[in-house]
Amino acid sequence: MDPRGTTSPEQGAAHSLDRERLFSTIAQMARYAAMRYKRAVEKLQILAEACDRIKLFWVDTEPFLKAVYAFGEVVDGADPLEAVQVAVAINLPPEEVPWESSPQGADWLADELRLSKGGFVYFWRSYLDPVWNHHIRGPVRIWSVDGGSDEQALATLEARDFGSLNRLVPEPADERLQLREDLEAALAHLREVRDKYWDRDWRREHRGYGRYPENELWEAVGGFLDLADASRSSKLDT
Repeated sequence: MDPRGTTSPEQGAAHSLDRERLFSTIAQMARYAAMRYKRAVEKLQILAEACDRIKLFWVDTEPFLKAVYAFGEVVDGADPLEAVQVAVAINLPPEEVPWESSPQGADWLADELRLSKGGFVYFWRSYLDPVWNHHIRGPVRIWSVDGGSDEQALATLEARDFGSLNRLVPEPADERLQLREDLEAALAHLREVRDKYWDRDWRREHRGYGRYPENELWEAVGGFLDLADASRSSKLDT
């Protein structure tokens, strides 16, 4: 740089080359960080096997884990993909599994299934609710407590025969109704978290597994706002 603070053409070219190298390096790192489709299917197979093992924990009681569904990029055949998206149906009533929440007992299950170890984006759903919603579109069941691993679904994914997948797709009216119910549940949950946030017993109950009361509040706000945005968009489309 000369005394007047300007950049010479030679320096400008060098800086431009450095930026190009930097962007190239970032792009290469992003490619390495992405997951190949074959690995994504392998992760689903490993997850289904883990579910079979976990099921044995509830020999004398009603199982907490009910079913697991894959959705998103992995069932659409993206390659590479950023993460494997799954929805996990658990044995809790809908009011205890509001959208984007982490229900009681779910953190332990996520650790046991290694969902929290990376490579997965997972969402909890009550087994009494439809697994699909405004975000979980066309899910494919890969495991259930009654049938175990869905070998046909996993084999179909491995073969990339996406047209043969048994996707769960609701009628538009049913989807709008579920969205309304999810929104009402999320609002009720947000109000409950607000009202109990400074209660000592509540804060103690919602601390552990690396989580804090702040996580509960953040998830309650995020879940409600996501559903509110989806509801607004749905009204605009009708």
